[in-house]
Amino acid sequence: MPPPRQRAPAGAAKRNAATATVDYRALARFRYELRTFLAFSEEGARQAGLTPQQHQALLGIKGFAEPGPPSVGDIARFLLIRHHSAVELMNRMAKLGLVSRVTDPEDGRRVQLKLTAKGEQKLQVISKKNVEELRRAASPALRRLLRSSPQPGGAL
Repeated sequence: MPPPRQRAPAGAAKRNAATATVDYRALARFRYELRTFLAFSEEGARQAGLTPQQHQALLGIKGFAEPGPPSVGDIARFLLIRHHSAVELMNRMAKLGLVSRVTDPEDGRRVQLKLTAKGEQKLQVISKKNVEELRRAASPALRRLLRSSPQPGGAL
């Protein structure tokens, strides 16, 4: 007589069906390509005399989508860091001449951030190389997206 069948735990069939639909090779390849690009971008920031976090902050300030310039709090959220860490980062970047701070005319407690000419120039150099690398190494789907994006030097 065969042994009795054990009943699968509740939800096991659903989990098995979900994992069967995951393309682990594609996911692993995507994560590898993402890490490779990030390493390329971080090295480009270092070559431009910036830390990767400073580059990311410049990008966050330039690419801020809300009306008006971003605040320190906005950049803290963009960088996934605490507000006081963003304050210190902006202090260092202001000393380097990369960003300027302006008091919000509508709320004197809020400090808005803007790129200086030096910050704009460094960001443009890094961004141009990053977009070129993405175009070179991108999958067909990402290439289509990049073709529809403005060229470096314009808004990213």
